Amino acid sequence: MMPALFINHGAPTLALAQSDYTGFLQETGKRLTPKAIVMFSAHWEERVTTISFADGPLETIYDFYGFPDALYEITYPAPGSPKLAERLEGVFHKAGIPTERDNKRGLDHGSWIFLKYMYPEANIPIVSVSVNPFLPNEEQYRIGEALRGLGAEDILVIGSGTTVHNFNEIKMGQQHPEQWAVEFDDWIADKVENRDVDSLVQYDRLAPHASRAVPRAEHFVPLFHAMGSAASAVTKPKVLYRGYEYGTFSYSCFEF
Repeated sequence: MMPALFINHGAPTLALAQSDYTGFLQETGKRLTPKAIVMFSAHWEERVTTISFADGPLETIYDFYGFPDALYEITYPAPGSPKLAERLEGVFHKAGIPTERDNKRGLDHGSWIFLKYMYPEANIPIVSVSVNPFLPNEEQYRIGEALRGLGAEDILVIGSGTTVHNFNEIKMGQQHPEQWAVEFDDWIADKVENRDVDSLVQYDRLAPHASRAVPRAEHFVPLFHAMGSAASAVTKPKVLYRGYEYGTFSYSCFEF
């Protein structure tokens, strides 16, 4: 049985780091060995839920600029799975969720940055699914709900994003977190651990400093996808990791 995860993919330079956080990613990969992965990355946005039907090896997408040359030499040639993609298409349609296909989409840095630590052999099939930050939060959660049951087949659903993600609030070189960012994450962590979906879907109105922490929702909505896919009273959601970089950049990760 696989849980679902919300994982912070960090900045592109995370791929070159050795830190407490990368150690956490490595240990998480050793603990969970899925047959396949369904990935919702904040860095793939489409108006209609779009599924990657690429077979693989999947292209490593360098969707960033001005970083060290070593980053552009990293590849993560994981296999795709058109068979799993077709299945996802079917369950989404059954739930009344329109979809489109993308036959070429590889892995953007919201995926391979942390997967290279979790599963360095790049041998687990991955199907990416796009996000749409403009949908109501209740609909974001419903997209995840359509995938309930995949964990029982050892398919790992991952939402890749960040809880606090505001480039205008980054404090370069600052080691300690800003209090407002901690207060926002405290609120989110409490609602996640108590599976308080009713409050979470209203986070933008109820959570302290919500507009400051989430000026745009694309990095936050993968949390709803992951949590919805594992929505069950059988296991208690939990915080896997808490940490910050640059004063406000959150590394909160959750397991559902």
